[in-house]
Amino acid sequence: MRLAVLVSGSGTNLQALLDAIAADPGFGGEVVVVGSDRPDAGGLERARAAGIATVVEALDDHPDRPTWEGVLRARLEDQEPDAVVLAGFMRILSGAFLDGWPDRVINTHPSLLPAFRGAHAVSDALEHGVKLTGSTVHLVDEQVDHGPIVAQRAVEVAEDDDETSLHERIKVVEHELLPACVKLLCQDRLVVDGRHVHVRPDRSRP
Repeated sequence: MRLAVLVSGSGTNLQALLDAIAADPGFGGEVVVVGSDRPDAGGLERARAAGIATVVEALDDHPDRPTWEGVLRARLEDQEPDAVVLAGFMRILSGAFLDGWPDRVINTHPSLLPAFRGAHAVSDALEHGVKLTGSTVHLVDEQVDHGPIVAQRAVEVAEDDDETSLHERIKVVEHELLPACVKLLCQDRLVVDGRHVHVRPDRSRP
């Protein structure tokens, strides 16, 4: 499966995905393009170092959000991706974009959804005083951090955690969970039934 990855930041989740693909001949997918809304995103440098095509479309360079989104989608489609991975992409995408890849846009979020949706999930968890938070990988719909959940893993909140220390531990989990879920998507093992995502058995194993 040909994958497009969208990033807004340093690209550590992108790197984890690239490393997982390189280490697993049976992964079933390859990253063919990395896109960003920020020309200075570190994830773009990771992509270029790996010889992967890059696309940059800043929202401010377009008259409105639908125009920006349409140009971004068209430029990604030049590389004919079968699925889109949001790996720290900090923009909301509309149904017009998602329709290009039905049930094949996947995102990672640093909380146990449906708790703490939005851009401040880690600080919100700390403010709320929860003892557990974690990482969620989900399919994307038109609502923020809302689509059907593929997988989740918990992370304990330590007494002395601040936003940075907690987020770093969540990232360790994300770097395992996102590639594992993308692999399931690439191997066509995800079955969406309303809000539920079921995983087909791995038929390559006896």
